[in-house]
Amino acid sequence: MDTIRLSIVTPNGEIFNDDVKTVTLPGKEGEFGVLPGHSSLISSLTVGVIVIEKANSTEAVAINWGHVKVDEKSVDVLADGAISLTAGKDSEIARNIEAAKELVKSVKDSNVSVAAVEAKINSFA
Repeated sequence: MDTIRLSIVTPNGEIFNDDVKTVTLPGKEGEFGVLPGHSSLISSLTVGVIVIEKANSTEAVAINWGHVKVDEKSVDVLADGAISLTAGKDSEIARNIEAAKELVKSVKDSNVSVAAVEAKINSFA
């Protein structure tokens, strides 16, 4: 099975670093997916949820904004703020989901539908 290396880093440290099947990112011009062998690109990211599909599971990370560099073998995300929505125990997930909602609310971007992002966050509850 072909995979691509995904790395998500914030000023506070690394949030995620593993091989994945696909990743969906919240680009400034809309969501876009990345598969192994993707063409190289650099893009700005907006508030939203990064959906990570691994071999046997799906994970998610909420971000407020950042940048991504994609090439054929890797996806490197630099985010100002990021919160994992699917790691840890049930009570930790609930805290992370609430923290992700606060992160989303902190963004004052009128071009972003906060309700749509919160709905996506709630889908991981």
